[in-house]
Amino acid sequence: MKLNSLFSDHAVLQRGISVPVWGSTLPDLSIRAKIAGSSTRTTASNTGLFTLRFPPLPVGGPYTLEITSDDKNESARVEDVMVGEVWVCSGQSNMEFALASGQPDPAPCDCDGIRMITVSRVAPMGRQADFEGEWRTGTLENAQSFSAVGYFFAKRLHTELKVPVGMIHSSWGGTRVEAWISRESLLKSPITAQMVNEYEANLARDDYWADSDEAPKFPADPGNAGEGKGWAKPDFTDSSWGKINLPASFGECQSPRTNGSFWFRKTVKIPAAWVGKDLTVRVGSADKHDVTYFNGTKIGATGKGNEEQYWSIVRQYKVPASANTSEKVTVAIRVWSFAFDGGLRGPEQEMRIELADSPGEKVKIAGEWLCKIEHDIGLTPPPPAMPYLPGNQNSPYTLYDGMINPLLPYGIQGAIWYQGESNASVAKDYFEAHCNMITDWRHAWGQGDFPFICVQLANYTPAREYDSASNWAHLREGQLRTTRECPNTGMASAIDIGDAVDIHPKNKRDVGLRLAQWALAKTYNKNIVSNGPHYAGYTIEGDKIRIRFTDVGSGLLIKDSTGLIKTCFIADASRKFVRAEATLEDDTLLVSAADVKAPQAVRYAWSDNPDGCNLYNADGLPASPFRTDMW
Repeated sequence: MKLNSLFSDHAVLQRGISVPVWGSTLPDLSIRAKIAGSSTRTTASNTGLFTLRFPPLPVGGPYTLEITSDDKNESARVEDVMVGEVWVCSGQSNMEFALASGQPDPAPCDCDGIRMITVSRVAPMGRQADFEGEWRTGTLENAQSFSAVGYFFAKRLHTELKVPVGMIHSSWGGTRVEAWISRESLLKSPITAQMVNEYEANLARDDYWADSDEAPKFPADPGNAGEGKGWAKPDFTDSSWGKINLPASFGECQSPRTNGSFWFRKTVKIPAAWVGKDLTVRVGSADKHDVTYFNGTKIGATGKGNEEQYWSIVRQYKVPASANTSEKVTVAIRVWSFAFDGGLRGPEQEMRIELADSPGEKVKIAGEWLCKIEHDIGLTPPPPAMPYLPGNQNSPYTLYDGMINPLLPYGIQGAIWYQGESNASVAKDYFEAHCNMITDWRHAWGQGDFPFICVQLANYTPAREYDSASNWAHLREGQLRTTRECPNTGMASAIDIGDAVDIHPKNKRDVGLRLAQWALAKTYNKNIVSNGPHYAGYTIEGDKIRIRFTDVGSGLLIKDSTGLIKTCFIADASRKFVRAEATLEDDTLLVSAADVKAPQAVRYAWSDNPDGCNLYNADGLPASPFRTDMW
C-alpha cells in the first residue's frame, strides 16, 4: 500500500470539510481507515487505486491515521497528524525564497503548530499522480528551509487563530504563469492555445530535444590547468584576493552588479579523527552554476548551458577518503552566472563540512571567504524565454502536470501566489492568464471559489517617478484587476518593500504578514482592513480630479514628513503626463497641476520602481499603483 506523499508523518489536514485520503494497493481490496475517532471504508479499484473521505475532523492533534485492508500486508500508518488550516503557496522564485536567505524573523517561531511540505521540482512529460516530499515541523532548524513568505503567512495565522497551520509549498523560480495552468484551460484562450499548439507541434522534432545553449559560453576552467593554473589548489597564492562574507551575491563582492565567473576560497581545519575518511561538503546554493574543489580535487559540479533552475539548489558533494589527507583543508568554488545576479546564496546552515556516513559534528564554512573575479561579462539581460521546449519548466501546462495535479484533491482552505516577474514582457496578457489559472485550480480542487491571494510585484530596478512604458506597472494593474473581476481573490501589495538591485528582496516578513492580513479579514472574518487602498473611481471637478478608494480602513495618510503625495502624475487629452500636486481630502485624493487646465487622467506609482510612493491607509498598508485610464 502506498499513500500520496501528502499523507506522511506530521501532515496537516484541513478542518471543517470532508477530508479526502487516497493511494494505491492491490486490486479489489476492501479498505478501512480511522483517525481521531472517525472511520470510513471503500474498495480499491481493479487497478488498486482508492480514495476515502472522512467527515470533518476535530481541530488539533496529534492523531494517527491508520489504513488497513483484507490483506494484512497491505496497510499504512501515518503518525503525528494535525487538523487545522491548510494553504497552498506557489509561484516563482520569490515564493521559493527560503527563510534562511532573507531577513531573520525578529521573534522566531519554534513550534509544532506550523508545518510545511515542499513539492519536488519536476518538469515531466505527462501528468503525475504523486511527488517526492515530506511534511516538516516548524522547528527553528527545519523552518530555515521553508518558503519565507509561506512561513510568515502561516506564523501569523497560527498566532491569531490558535490552530495548526500547514503549508503545501509548490514553486519554481523563473517560471511563467502558463506553466501552472492545465492544458484544458490553456486551450480556452486563443493566446495560450497557440502556445499549446506550438509546444505540441515541436514535441516530435528531434532537434528540440538537443541541449540548448542560448547563454554566454562557460569559459575554460582555470582550477587546475590553463591560464591562472592552480586556482583550486590548497597551495595557490591567494593573498591578492578580496574578502567577502558568505552567503552573498556577486553584487556584494563587486559593485555594481555583474555576471561572469567568480571564485571563492576558504581554508579551515577539520578534526584529526576525520582525516582519511569520506566527508560531505555542503556549500549552499550557487547562483547559477558551480564547480567545487576540495584540496584541489574536483568533488562536484551542478548546472550547464542556460538551465537557470539550478540557482536555488543546495549543493552537497562527497569527498572521497583519498582526497582527505590532512586536517587543513581548502574548499574552492567557481560560480558562473549569465543573467540577473550570481553568488553563493546559502542558507548559512547549509554551508558546512561533516562526516559522510555519520553526520553530527560539523565544521561551519559560512563567514569570511576570499574571492576573485575570473571573467566579468557585465550585467547581462536574462536569457530569452523558451516556453516550447519538452522537459523545460516553462513549457505550457508542464508544472500543472508535475507540481499541482499530484496535490489534487487534498483538502485546503486556499492559496497564496507570488509570481509575475517572468510574465512582465507580456504584461498586458497577464490578467486573462492569471484569472484563467485561478479558475482552473478551483475547478480542479472541487472546493468552490476558495480564497486566492496574490502578491502584487515589489518595486525593482533603478527608481523612477514615472515610466509610461513600464511592464511591471502594467502587470501590477493586471493583478489589481484580478481582485475586482475574479471572486474571492485578494492581493498584498509589495510596492514599498522591494529592492532596486535585487529581484529577490530579502523582506519576506511583511509580504507574508500582508497576505495573512487579507486572509484574516476576508476568510476568517476578523474586524480588520484586508489590504491597502485600492483605486475605486474618479470624478473630474474643474481643473482637478478626485480619486476614490476602497479599503481606506481608519483613513488615508501620507507616510513621510513632507505632506505631499509622491509619484502622482496627471494629463489632459494630450495624454502627456506631468508631475501633479495631490492632497488628501475626506479620504479621497485631489489631484491637479498648474499647466493642466482640463485634466483627463491620473496615474500613481506608475513605473517599475516608483520613487518614494507614500500613500497608505492608517493601518500601514500601501496603496496599490493605479491609473484612471486603465482597462
